[in-house]
Amino acid sequence: RVVDTIDWLLDSDPAIRWQVMRDLTDAPPKEISAARARIPHEGIGAKILSRQESNGSWHRDGSPDWLPTLFTMLLLRETGVDRAEPAVESAVERLTAGFRWADEFGAKPFFEGEVEPCINGGTLALGAYFGRPSKELVRRLVGEQLDDGGWNCDAPKSTRSSFHTTICVLEGLLEYERAVGTSPEIAAARQRGEQYVLVRELFRRRSTGEIANSEFLELAFPPRYHYDILRALDYFRNAGARPDPRMHDALEIIESRRHADGRWLLERAYDEALSFPFDEPVGQPSQWITLRALRVVRWYGRG
Repeated sequence: RVVDTIDWLLDSDPAIRWQVMRDLTDAPPKEISAARARIPHEGIGAKILSRQESNGSWHRDGSPDWLPTLFTMLLLRETGVDRAEPAVESAVERLTAGFRWADEFGAKPFFEGEVEPCINGGTLALGAYFGRPSKELVRRLVGEQLDDGGWNCDAPKSTRSSFHTTICVLEGLLEYERAVGTSPEIAAARQRGEQYVLVRELFRRRSTGEIANSEFLELAFPPRYHYDILRALDYFRNAGARPDPRMHDALEIIESRRHADGRWLLERAYDEALSFPFDEPVGQPSQWITLRALRVVRWYGRG
C-alpha cells in the first residue's frame, strides 16, 4: 500500500516534523519555527535533555561516560534544536562546566576535544553548533590531514585515510565555518577532504573500483562515527555543494532501496552508546532515513 510519505513524516516527532516542513514542503517560516520550538519539550529532544546527569554528562551502564555523552549530543544536534532554547543553553552550560575527557585524552573540557580526529570532528561540530566553537580543535584537525586528502584515527601509523574519520571531520569543519566564518586554510582542507570522498565515488576503493566496505551502503541512523553513502550525500546537500556525476551511483543505490509504499527502512542502528534505547527498529520503515533520503533525492534532482 502506498502511503502519503510526507503526511507520514509530518505525523512524527517534532525533531523530524520541523525538518520535513523546512526541507520538503512550502510551509510558512512561522509554522516551521513553531514546530522547531517543540523539540526541547516533546519527543526525542526532550528525552535527551531529561537524561543529562548533574555533571553535564550522559550515562550508559558499561560505557565510559564520554561515549554516551558524545553520541547523545550528536543525536541532539541531528534534531536541529535551536541552541538558544533555554533548556538547551542550560544543558550546554552543564556540559561545559562539568565534563572532562579522561586523563589519557588530556583531561580537557568537552568542547576542546581529545586526541582522535573522528571524535574531534564530532566534538568540533557540536561546539560550533551549540555556541562553543574551538579554534584550537580546527587548527589541530587541519594539521592532521593526510596526503590523500582525508583523515584517519590510526595516523601516523596509517598513511591512508578512512571514510569514517573523514566524514566526521568534514561535518565538523563545515559546522565551524557556519558558526565562525571560513579561512583559506579551512576551505582548502574541506575541499581536499570532499575530493577524497568524491574520487572514490562515495563508496569505492580508488585502486580497484570495488565496494570499499559493504556497510557503507547500509542506511544507518543514528550514525555514531560510521560512514555511509546517505550520510555523505546529506553532508554535500547541507554544504550547498552542486551535485556531481561521481555521486550518481551512490544516489542510485539509495533510490533503489525505496520500498513500494514510498518509504525507506532502517538497515542499521549505531545506538549502542546512547543513554536510552533508540525508538526505531531495524528492518522497519524509518522516518529518519526517509526524511534524509527524500531531501537528498530532491537536492540532487534540482541540481
